[in-house]
This record gives sequence, structure tokens and C-alpha cells, in this order.
Amino acid sequence: MKPHIILKAFATIIIHLCFWMIIYFFYTYFLGYGSTDTLYINRYAAFLMPVTLATSYVFYFLLIPKYLLKNKRSLFILYSFYTFIISSFLIILSILHDYFILSGFHNETTPPITKTILSIYLSIYFVVFIVISIGLIINNFKSVSKNEELKTKFLSTQLQLKEQELNFLKMQIHPHFLFNSLNTIYGYALQHKNEAPEMILKLSNLLDYILYQVNKPKVLLQNEINHLKDYISLEKLRFHDRLVIDFTDNSQAKNFEIAPMLLIPFVENSFKHGAIVDEKLTVKIYLDVQNDELSFSVENSSSIKTKKTNGIGLENLKKRLQLLYPEAHNLTIENTNSIFKTKLTIALKKLKPLKNES
Repeated sequence: MKPHIILKAFATIIIHLCFWMIIYFFYTYFLGYGSTDTLYINRYAAFLMPVTLATSYVFYFLLIPKYLLKNKRSLFILYSFYTFIISSFLIILSILHDYFILSGFHNETTPPITKTILSIYLSIYFVVFIVISIGLIINNFKSVSKNEELKTKFLSTQLQLKEQELNFLKMQIHPHFLFNSLNTIYGYALQHKNEAPEMILKLSNLLDYILYQVNKPKVLLQNEINHLKDYISLEKLRFHDRLVIDFTDNSQAKNFEIAPMLLIPFVENSFKHGAIVDEKLTVKIYLDVQNDELSFSVENSSSIKTKKTNGIGLENLKKRLQLLYPEAHNLTIENTNSIFKTKLTIALKKLKPLKNES
């Protein structure tokens, strides 16, 4: 048996012994009030203790946990009635024992309070009532503690499941992003082989960010913005003169943090599903932080043929936002014949100033 279990059992026994010692002294005072025969009083109280113990523990260990707390109230009332009858009979035996043995058949030697049977009943069932009350309080405390423990385990399990789902979603981001980037380099290399190395360098910077930052729960918003700029530079090389892009950054985001790879899917989606209208793909990106709230919108030219835009990236993003910012984000999507626009707002947390910052 484990030591902490032994100590707990030992502590419980000590508490019970102390409680019944208090009850014993209560009997000697209450039932023996007005008498100077201490030997008689102690013996009389000793004879009342067994029936009090038995009645109390029947309620404490059997009737309360097995019937009352399990909503078997009819059985609880029935067995309580049986217990009352049996205990009453035992109390009568204790009183008769007092009159016939302890007092030696001399009524005048009996303490005044013990002459009233009602007083004896009231004193014993008062103690039983205290024990029942303590039992209900303890069982209620155990029930609350157990519920809290189960709630904690449930929340912990939920958190683990969310973390696993989030990791799975992150794993989806990597191949999706890499697939798009490699296709971009491949298509560009076929037409402009002399500029392919610059694209590979940009891609290496992007992959470096993915490898070393994406596993962190939060990164500096400025790092995420730099990542966006690298990606946009890569797309500029691919589209060349066919791309019209406007990236407005009013964030001043040095001391804010955000989940990594959270903004890039919007931009990816605009390049992947945007329509070239009049030989131009138009993309407008706006980013700002006001009152600890990030506003990020991406707008691209669209057409009826490219109206279906919900790929892996966007659906993945919706799930990640729900997991990471369940009560702190708002995502709206506007899809018309000529424009596809997404707008995201997130409540950010500000970091303490870094030591190397002025």
C-alpha cells in the first residue's frame, strides 16, 4: 500500500476518534448535569456511545451514499425508519441497563437529566443529525472536487485534441505552400531561366521561416509581415508586368505577436484564384493595428470563371482561426463577379518591450 494512502487512512481514524471523544464529553456533561457521581456518569455515557456510533455510521457509510445521494429517496426513508426503530430499541436497553445495573435499583442515585427518556433520545439523535450533516457536507465536497477533476481532465483532453488538430492543419499548410511555390518557380524557370536563382533564394527564405518559426505558438507580427513581403516578391518575379499589387502596411507592429503562417493563406489565395482581367492580376493588401486589434484585408480581381475560391488554404485558415482565436476574430468574405475580398480582424496581445529595443 502506498505511503500517502496509509497516512490518509491514519489521519481519518484520528479525526473520527477526536470527534467521538468530543461526543463522549458532551454526554457526560449534558446527561449528567446536576450529578456529582462522575463514575456513574462516565459509565452511563459509555453505554450510550455504541448505539450512537452504530446509528451514525449506518447513515454515514450506508444510507447517505447508497440511497440518498443516488436519488433513491423512498428506500432511504424506509431504511431510515428501520434504523430509527432498531436504534430506539437499543436506547431503551441502555436506559434499562442504567436503572437495573448502574443505579442498583435505586432511582434516587440516577442523575436528574437521565430520568427523562425524551432527553436521552434528543441527545442521541442530535449527535446522529450532526453526523448526517457532516456526511452530506463531505460528500458534497467530494462530489464538487470530483466534478472539478473531471472538468479539468476533460478540458485537458480537449486542449490536446485541439493541439493535435492544429498541428495537423499546420502540416497541411506546409505542403500546400511549398507546392504552390515550386509550381511558381517551375513555370518561371521555363521562360526566364536566368532569373530562377533569385526565386529559389526567396523560396529558401520562406522555407527558413516555416522550419524555424511555424512550430512556435506565437511569433512577432513584424516577422509575419516580413514573410508576406518575401512571398509577394516571389510572386512579382513570376507575374512580372502582369501583376498590379498594392501592399499598405500601417501596423507599426514591433511589439505585437500573432500565430505564425496565419496571414499568408489569404495572400496565397489571391494569387492562386485571382483572375487576370485586361492582362492584369490586381491584388490589394491592407494591414493595420489600432487599439490592439489587427485589421487585414486582401482583395483581388475575380471573374465568374474563378468564382469558386474555397480551396484547402482558406478552409484550413477558418479552422485555425476558430482554434486559435475562438472569441477574438472576425472573418468576412465578399465574392462578386469582379472582386474577391477577405477581411480579418483579430484582437492581439502586446508584448513587453524587448531589451534590445530603445
